[in-house]
Amino acid sequence: MSRRSSGTWLRLCLVIFAVVSALAVCGPALYWRFKKTLRFVDSKSSCPPCICDCPPPLSLLKIAPGLANLSVTDCGSNDPDLKKEMEKQFVDLLTEELKLQEAVAEEHTRHMNITFGEAKRVASQYQREAEKCIAAIETCEGARERAEALLIKERKATTIWEQRARQMGWEGE
Repeated sequence: MSRRSSGTWLRLCLVIFAVVSALAVCGPALYWRFKKTLRFVDSKSSCPPCICDCPPPLSLLKIAPGLANLSVTDCGSNDPDLKKEMEKQFVDLLTEELKLQEAVAEEHTRHMNITFGEAKRVASQYQREAEKCIAAIETCEGARERAEALLIKERKATTIWEQRARQMGWEGE
């Protein structure tokens, strides 16, 4: 078997796998839809339409008219003990909420202080590095100035020696 035919077989197997996978995913939905449309077509032809004399459903207002006026705010408003307990719970909830906000604020402050300390440390490190660089630049600048002065002296000395050599009759380049 050549490489070309094995590649063809591999492609054919992948196409078959893709088709089978698509049918496995979409098949049940298509089956039920097809079955429902068949049942709907069959039901139209075999069953006459139904005529109902059913009474309308009863509403909650007709069954228990007092239940329709209840609301959460009215619950226990006439009972002083229940009202006092509800207020306690409200105060406890507010206290807990304030404690949570305080804890979050403390955590935020702690994180901010840590970040600020780290920033100060890094800034100090950069400052030290900058001072080292400045000192190195000053040293290099001083060495450059001394080298330039020596070069000027050497050029003067070379010029003087060349003049003396020419005066003595030496012919150079």
